Amino acid sequence: GQVESGVRIAAWLEGGPGVPRGLYPALPGDPGHALWKRDMRGASSLFAVQLGGWSEDEAKRFVDGLALFAIGASWGGFESLAILARPDAVRSAVPWRGGGPLVRLHVGLEDPDDLIADLEAGFARIAAG
Repeated sequence: GQVESGVRIAAWLEGGPGVPRGLYPALPGDPGHALWKRDMRGASSLFAVQLGGWSEDEAKRFVDGLALFAIGASWGGFESLAILARPDAVRSAVPWRGGGPLVRLHVGLEDPDDLIADLEAGFARIAAG
């Protein structure tokens, strides 16, 4: 289902080219994983990835160029969505210290292989200039 696809895509993205950091506590590499494992019973299909070495314009073009991910935020819908996040513009107890633009993804009910292919094509477009 949706959660399994989210975990799969987050794991695929983690540490991939251009993604030095994923923000998804369900993955073992996330700093909050131990707390997540202790306190939670499952995951969601909503997470974020940091795009290292990218300009904000490249991140915008990446999101705009995705074919299967619509642009927008999600609070539990069935469609896949992507949006350029701005954690530095939100009030928080912990200030954002990112090293590149942050893209928030919501994985929907589409086939995860198709979504991965869409993301791969987006990375390739930015790499090609």
